[in-house]
Amino acid sequence: MEKSSWLGILVAIGGVLGGMTIDGGKIMQIVQPSAALIVFGGTLGAILLQFPMATVLTAFRALPSVFVPAGEHLEKQLEQILAFAQKARKLGIVSLDADLGAVNDPFLQKALMLAIDGTDSQDLRGIMELEIDNLAERAERVPKVFEAAGGYAPTVGILGAVLGLIEVMQHLNNINEVGRGIAVAFVATIYGVASANLFYLPVAGKLKHYADDAAKAREMVLEGTLSILEGMNPRMLETKLRAYCGAESKAPAAKDPEAAEAPNMAGAPSQAAG
Repeated sequence: MEKSSWLGILVAIGGVLGGMTIDGGKIMQIVQPSAALIVFGGTLGAILLQFPMATVLTAFRALPSVFVPAGEHLEKQLEQILAFAQKARKLGIVSLDADLGAVNDPFLQKALMLAIDGTDSQDLRGIMELEIDNLAERAERVPKVFEAAGGYAPTVGILGAVLGLIEVMQHLNNINEVGRGIAVAFVATIYGVASANLFYLPVAGKLKHYADDAAKAREMVLEGTLSILEGMNPRMLETKLRAYCGAESKAPAAKDPEAAEAPNMAGAPSQAAG
């Protein structure tokens, strides 16, 4: 669960509603179904006109990940790659074929499959880098849907306010109705500005952040697979790949069996001498 997303939306909504009630306002004053229909319906129609249906549906499916992120943690992916590196060093890279079914990440699974099948390291890099570019391009489309919604919503809110004022003008003979109608008319503006700045644009930013993390994880997977193919020492591989983990990185934990045996062999003569 992404705590910052839940906390952010609670603080934003609580701050706005709390500030309104402190000044004597009532929450029911901004509950207007007609204004909501104009703003959210108009915004949805605008993004459907701008983007293909498949892109819009993908964006809606990605929305839950803002609050409950999907996918494996970068640290877990690193540990999995290091485990594969140790097994390949002992038994050969072909031995990883039995583990492909347990790999949840399709990108890692594809990279390992190509490596096991004997693909040259340069060809493997070229194939997987093309895959990274294609996935990154598709991932960039999702935040753009919410960015577009954040641009349309305030404008549609103004449209709703104007429509409300037109309705008010028909009751100029009743000053009480005029005052009430103006207040109701501006609720659409509130919906448009609030939804754009408290939801659509922040969601777009969070999805961009996730897309960047996913691209970094794929780069780490590619470098790890190529290093396994080249037979790199697992400890050196861990040091290399921890650069991708950044602040999440922990102290190196992988143990190279050959490196572990070296101190024992070195200590044997001294014990004999003692």
